[in-house]
Parts: sequence; C-alpha cells; structure tokens
Amino acid sequence: MISTDLIWALATNSKNLLRRATACLALLCSIASNVGLAVASAEESVYMSRESFIASAFEGSSPSPSLLWLSGDLRDHVSEILGHAPHVARVRYWNSGERSAWILEEIGKERPITAGFVIAQGQIQQVKVLAYRESRGWEIRNDFFTRQFEQAQLSDQRQLSLTIDNISGATLSVTAMKKLARVALLLDQQLASNEP
Repeated sequence: MISTDLIWALATNSKNLLRRATACLALLCSIASNVGLAVASAEESVYMSRESFIASAFEGSSPSPSLLWLSGDLRDHVSEILGHAPHVARVRYWNSGERSAWILEEIGKERPITAGFVIAQGQIQQVKVLAYRESRGWEIRNDFFTRQFEQAQLSDQRQLSLTIDNISGATLSVTAMKKLARVALLLDQQLASNEP
C-alpha cells in the first residue's frame, strides 16, 4: 500500500494536472479506507415485506393472489397515466369482498419505488412504501406523506380527487407515487367492472 505521505507529495508537487488529480483521489480513498468511511450509494431500503403488507391489508387473513392482464384500453390508460408503456403485461392483486390490494412499481428519478395500495369501494384506504432505492426522497415513506392519499378517488379524467403536497427534494418520487395511486385506482375500477 502506498503511504499517504507519498500520495500527498505527488498531489502537491506534480506539475501534470491529471497526475495531481489522480493523486488527490487516491489520497482521499486512502484516508477514507484508513478511518473506515464508506462511500454513500443508493441502496435498496425495504420498509415492509410484500407478505406483511398483504397480511395487514386483510387483517391477517391473506386471500390468494390473482392476475389482471393489461391489454387493450386498460393498457392504453395505464400508459397515459405513467407517461410510458407499463413494464409488465399483467399485475398481481389480492381481493376479498370490496377490498383490493395492489403492489406496484414506478421509477422515481432513476430507480424503482415499490408501493402497496389498499382500495375499498373505489377509495384508497392505505398506502405504504415497501421499498425505496434512490439516494434522496425517502421521506415519501413517512405517514405524514402517505396519509394524504387516504380517501382519494379517481376522477372521470383519471386524476386524483385530492391534492397531494410535494416534499422538497423528493419531487420525482412524489410524482411517481401519485401516478401509482392513479394506476391502483384504475386497476380497481377495472376489477369492479369485470365482476358479474
């Protein structure tokens, strides 16, 4: 291992700018390594497992999952809400009586956010961020944010009936959550219209 003294000498005495920059980077890495620092990176933070979310949505009595195919007009409407074609051809959901639960994903800034939505009688009853993978904007997982969605419905124009406040520094994550809420409500409407 090169000593930090030698790296410092290279960084301060080199006339070549590239060598000086490389030596400075090596010095910083060496110091960070010596004091046990780690470089921060965006990692997945799992706040609730899918199983726990479904169990809580149905008070411990989890129904078997079913599949809803995204095809025809439904696929077009989901694409319109997301601003891109959905990445899946079918969506898994759980349903019991008038209550449905959906686990959906959408990109925040660069990485997907996994969120769970419980819907009853066309209204959002509960929202949980299950996994967050971005380096910023994790505040969307807090109850003060997710509670804003409770009782939201989907308008005829496929917009949320409630205004959802933004969080400074988390605009893209907030936008992704609003899109997911609209999609969950739309999917629940489709499910209700398919019932005999």
